[in-house]
Amino acid sequence: MNIRMSSDAARWYIRELHLNTGDSVRFFPRYSSGGGLHPGFSLGISVEKPSEGILSQEVEGIHFYLEERDLWYLKGYNLIVDYVASHDDIDYVYEEIK
Repeated sequence: MNIRMSSDAARWYIRELHLNTGDSVRFFPRYSSGGGLHPGFSLGISVEKPSEGILSQEVEGIHFYLEERDLWYLKGYNLIVDYVASHDDIDYVYEEIK
């Protein structure tokens, strides 16, 4: 499992969340009516320092990560985060690990 964050996506987060170099963004599973990788859950984000961040990538000076307790959400998948210019939004792709 790993996170692959594009530079364009990182810059989108920096702009939208008013991030500064050295900030951290946590990805975590949250209950939702929509569906992400698992029915009833989607990927949430929070600007917070890691307590046990285990899966991470630093891009554009920002630390993007998942806590160990949240790894179940990505089990068997890589998380690819990209920017979609035509929608000025983020796209999450769950790439199955083979």
